[in-house]
Amino acid sequence: MKEQSQTQKICPKCNGSGWESAGPGKGVRRCSCMESSRIERMLAEARIPKRYENCDLESYQPTDPSQKTAKLFVDRFINKYPEVDIGLLFLGPCGVGKTHLAVALLKRIITEKGDSCLFYDFRDLLREIQSSWNSVSKTSELEILRPVLDAKVLVLDELGANKPTDWVRDTVTHIINCRYNDKKLTIITSNFLDTAPNHHEETLTDRIGARLRSRLHEMCKDIEIKGEDFRVVGKSAKSRFGTEIRDFGAKRK
Repeated sequence: MKEQSQTQKICPKCNGSGWESAGPGKGVRRCSCMESSRIERMLAEARIPKRYENCDLESYQPTDPSQKTAKLFVDRFINKYPEVDIGLLFLGPCGVGKTHLAVALLKRIITEKGDSCLFYDFRDLLREIQSSWNSVSKTSELEILRPVLDAKVLVLDELGANKPTDWVRDTVTHIINCRYNDKKLTIITSNFLDTAPNHHEETLTDRIGARLRSRLHEMCKDIEIKGEDFRVVGKSAKSRFGTEIRDFGAKRK
């Protein structure tokens, strides 16, 4: 059974060699299966969380005008890439699809443009950097930051979620400044707005500092997304659907 499974995985075009015929008298060329393998590897290396690995533009169903606009900006970004000089900054409350759109963009850049991309929840990134300070750890801070700084497109999710200590601000400033200087595109999401809905709530500037917020204005197009929380709406719909099923069963009895 094991040999049969392995045989089924061998590409029929190149018989596993990685090269296929380019036509009579034209020699050989790299097989298309190699490109598929490369894309699969890049998607795996992009660190997309399992919860979001199926996110795409087709499954993002806007219910608010701002969501439609955000989706349009993502579509335009993908179509123009790599002739794009600024990233995107998605601002808005929880559950309006900021991460969904960011991941959809990242996946399309990998699969359609073939460029390296990376996803990082900012809180997880900080934890990994902090753990690298452990003398027992064999991973250095530079090793963790290198792929973050080098990725052609970086999705930095939940910016501002961590308590704004001096170390947090210095770390995010270093990442943003390096990518800015190297002209690398950064896609950012944050639950914090530039103007707080209530006077007791913090703004994005409060969380990351005025200097870094100013830099982000240069690096990214601000896209504020509004609307109801998809998770809450979806949960309510499932609850109603379950009730309808039970009622239908009761009526049949």
